[in-house]
Amino acid sequence: MFNLKELKKETTSNNRYERRLAKLVAAGQETNRISAVVENAIQNIKGNQKSFVIYGEPQSGKTEMMIALTSKLLDEGFKIIVALLNDSVQLLGQNLERFQRSGLSPSPKKFSEILSPEVKIGNHQWVIFCKKNSKDLQKLIQKLNGTSQVVVIDDEADYATPNSQVNNAEKSQINRLTGDLIGKTGIYIGVTATPARLDLNKTHDNQNEHWIDFPPHSNYTGQDIFFPINLSSLPYRLTFLPDTGDDPKYLREALFSFMVNVAYLNSSVNTVDTNYSLLIHTSGKKADHSVDYKLIIKIFEALIDETNPNHSQYLHKIWDIAKERYSGYEEHITKYIIANSDRNNVVVMNSDKEVNAADNRTATDPTAPFTVIIGGNIVSRGVTFNNLLSMFFTRDVKHKLQQDTYIQRARMFGSRGAYLKYFELTIPKSLFLDWQKCFIFHRLSLESRKQDKRSPVWLDGQRITAVASASIDKTNVLIDKGEMSFNLFDYSEADILEVLNQKIKPVLKAKALSTLLGKDFFPEYLISYIESFSPSGDSSLAIHSPKSIANYADKENETDKATITRTRGFIGNREMELTKFPNAIHHINILFNEHGRARVFYKYQGNIRFLKTVKK
Repeated sequence: MFNLKELKKETTSNNRYERRLAKLVAAGQETNRISAVVENAIQNIKGNQKSFVIYGEPQSGKTEMMIALTSKLLDEGFKIIVALLNDSVQLLGQNLERFQRSGLSPSPKKFSEILSPEVKIGNHQWVIFCKKNSKDLQKLIQKLNGTSQVVVIDDEADYATPNSQVNNAEKSQINRLTGDLIGKTGIYIGVTATPARLDLNKTHDNQNEHWIDFPPHSNYTGQDIFFPINLSSLPYRLTFLPDTGDDPKYLREALFSFMVNVAYLNSSVNTVDTNYSLLIHTSGKKADHSVDYKLIIKIFEALIDETNPNHSQYLHKIWDIAKERYSGYEEHITKYIIANSDRNNVVVMNSDKEVNAADNRTATDPTAPFTVIIGGNIVSRGVTFNNLLSMFFTRDVKHKLQQDTYIQRARMFGSRGAYLKYFELTIPKSLFLDWQKCFIFHRLSLESRKQDKRSPVWLDGQRITAVASASIDKTNVLIDKGEMSFNLFDYSEADILEVLNQKIKPVLKAKALSTLLGKDFFPEYLISYIESFSPSGDSSLAIHSPKSIANYADKENETDKATITRTRGFIGNREMELTKFPNAIHHINILFNEHGRARVFYKYQGNIRFLKTVKK
């Protein structure tokens, strides 16, 4: 007999999360890192945490994690889940398509699909995608009027959402609207690779002690690969450009190098012809993109048209590059390029207009062996480029590099392992070194809070800023403390003095201390940074004798001897012993309390600021 109640009971969807994980396992993906994040997020929510951040490396699989998190939230009974994306049609389309193909129930909708009066929000579950665009947000807020406990998952959360008017007792437009969307009962989950702005801005009152770290998968190629401190044995090809000048020959040679690598892979390595892409990131100006586009088109025309005056010259140059890189294969490579140079696709990604969506998809998932992508700000955040083989980067930086912006521009990060040794980055040397320092500072900041979940210390320097200054909440951020510290450990004076009394170089003492204490208490990454930046050689580093803080007075909101923390810092001129170490710019101090606990403190004496949010 027909029994509707029983039929509905048997079809209730409450295991979407488990099904999603099972599907990922079947596809050979690593799910432990995803499930750990999802479980921590649910624990945060059940612990009444209304605002927190999930951070993971650029292009490390955060979208897949967000799909799993959404599945779990639906299983937990949340009715409205809004995924916020940057104001980019390309990014919205790429992420929405991935969510829809995941088999989520209910099927994710673009916000415009639910605006019709015929669509009733009711008591149904919804997964809604919306750009961080003021008009779109206003329409969505109006449609959801009266709906309680909206869960907002904000992708690229540090972009647009933070309040750029925080020091003017006002709210910037997107910050105000996203706040209205969250409402008094909603939940805010910011997802980003660069959480500094969210922290220093206190965006939507997120609590950094409840942040969740999303580790990359085992095949991830990120900052350790592309921006290691030691550049002597890079696993990819790094080509430096002059720091000044924009001669078209550099872009032309970068294109030829890309084509040679593609031709070698497809003629001598791959069993199946594979499409690859070259990303040209030279400017934020659309007019400059047009110039680059015309140059690339002319080069392809010369390679295709044998009557073109540059035809023989260009192919000869290609032959020379092939002979230099893959000696003995130059004939196969050049033949492949002659036969396939017309299989090219040149895409300019500099507009959010819907009409460009199809072209943009052929760029992010290349449809020709020689795919060339030209763009500026739109390609800088969130967009994933499959089979990216080369990147030509000359973005002019007239002022300081902003850490969050440049970390996000590392579009070469991701799963590049299968062809990493053929990958080529072409970039001015000074820009590369500044970019490398962005990642060093970023890593040190995240290391400063990973284990015991203290507030991170964000670094910026002469050429690099942590975030846009307008986003720093000056009432809640301490600046210029000049030091950072790591985890508490059990203090053993005899063991530490045994290391410090050795007659070896300071950096070797630092390495020995790190081995003795462990990387969570004295990170190896800090030592590598010190080793790479020591202008006065061995005397650039001072490792001071351990010091007790037993005589310090405990003061509310200033000094806590039990945790060895102090709002205004511990390391001053006396602790740095400037007379004894006149050339030192790196200072390592070990402070211990009467309870047998200690911390390692690092202070840089120079043009670096340390920024940290105040706990209230």
